[in-house]
Amino acid sequence: MFFIADYHGLNSIQNGGEMKQHIIDLALDYLAIGLDPQKSTIYKQSDIAEHGELAWIFDTITTMPYLMRAHAYKDAEAKDKEITVGTFNYPMLMAADILMYDADVVPVGQDQKQHVEYARDTAQKFNHIFKQDVFKLPDVKILQEVAVVPGTDGRKMSKSYGNTIPLFATKEEITKAVMSIVTDSKGVNDPKNPGEDNVFKLHTLFATPTKIIELKERYENGGIGHKESKEILINHIEEFIAPLREKRAQLANDTDYVLDVLKEGGKRAKMKAEKKMEVVRETIGVKLY
Repeated sequence: MFFIADYHGLNSIQNGGEMKQHIIDLALDYLAIGLDPQKSTIYKQSDIAEHGELAWIFDTITTMPYLMRAHAYKDAEAKDKEITVGTFNYPMLMAADILMYDADVVPVGQDQKQHVEYARDTAQKFNHIFKQDVFKLPDVKILQEVAVVPGTDGRKMSKSYGNTIPLFATKEEITKAVMSIVTDSKGVNDPKNPGEDNVFKLHTLFATPTKIIELKERYENGGIGHKESKEILINHIEEFIAPLREKRAQLANDTDYVLDVLKEGGKRAKMKAEKKMEVVRETIGVKLY
């Protein structure tokens, strides 16, 4: 199940035209990286009204102090932002997104682990209150090699930090981003610690195991400068991105196909959501006929 979280997106995007374009762009991204709509359900959150209904039901069993522990809320509060109800309440909509489909595992990055923990807590609390095992408790799935992807400045890669390498970047954009990666002042022949080098950390995501071993030895023994290392990285990233970029460009010429994928995925997701909500409504006592 792969969905586009457009209702979550309303917390930061309040422009209809912009939202439509983001939805199309993300659908293109999903298809370009290889998701097969015959094997996966790709859909828009907003096509499934049951998400909002279930989120409200979860609201009624959730306390404000519990939601105040959420990272997004605490971050907004620390920055003295005016916090919307959507920002405060988003963990419950996210719990609905996950629990609606009896997810077994949810793949996330290390910093998103709390999202799944909130879903597990909510499932457990609902099941306890209504004394029925309505919701499955999902497990988190974090691939350690990409638990935190380093950005060009050494911090985690994040658009909010402006330190990203775009997934469908051109060769020129890749070159500009990689050449901006922060490094130390050691020379070509100086031994370097690959574990502390921002360029090497990205090598481990794109290079073959053999090439990583070779680069590691050159780092530790001296004989490779930051410029050469960055040039090698540029080539590795370009080899990875180029086919994705080309496929995305082809898909962008057939918007009707992309919309059909979303419509069909929405129908399949809707069937599952409706079935789940029938059980939920019966459990909470609002289903009378």
